[in-house]
Amino acid sequence: MARSELYPEIQPYESGMLAVGGPHQIYWEQVGKPDGAPVLFLHGGPGAGANPTHRRFFDPAHYRAVIFDQRGSGRSRPLGETKDNTTPLLVEDIEALRRKLGIQRWIVFGGSWGSTLALAYAETHPEACTALVLRGIFLCRRSEIDWFLYGIRAVFPDQWRIFAGHIPEAERGDLLAAYHKRLMNSDPAVHMPAARIWSTYEGACSTLLPSPE
Repeated sequence: MARSELYPEIQPYESGMLAVGGPHQIYWEQVGKPDGAPVLFLHGGPGAGANPTHRRFFDPAHYRAVIFDQRGSGRSRPLGETKDNTTPLLVEDIEALRRKLGIQRWIVFGGSWGSTLALAYAETHPEACTALVLRGIFLCRRSEIDWFLYGIRAVFPDQWRIFAGHIPEAERGDLLAAYHKRLMNSDPAVHMPAARIWSTYEGACSTLLPSPE
């Protein structure tokens, strides 16, 4: 969807930080109609964070949209923290946010990694879900991970060559482990190039048609 097809830019009518255990505080905001139909937006990544464009997915005359940055992401603190940052804890963060905002049930809207988290939340707390809206579904199954790391070279050979080429040939049998080792390295000279190449690869392979933007 082109940005011109989204709803107009909008500012939150409420925002804050919620302490969720350990070192983590998550940023949250609400946009749209305060007494509208509640809908929760779950961003991708993990770690991508939400951005102002995501507010524009929802008709502000109808929806009370809740948007938050998951642990370690975006405006949540501490940024990039992986300690106490697991899927079950993210699920409970969602539930803590629902209770804080006094919402009985809500629509859960997630894309990519957000679709995985939405399903995990709905399985754990079905009583809190009115409906699920899932897009760009990625469920972190082995088959999907293998396709992303290796199979996709049949469609995007040039992008894959750059992605794999950052890793020494001896480590290319497990690109996930090789990139994880570099991304978790504390030296910016190691983790920043790996992060840029990973992000560029993921972005280039996210659509079959080039984006006009």
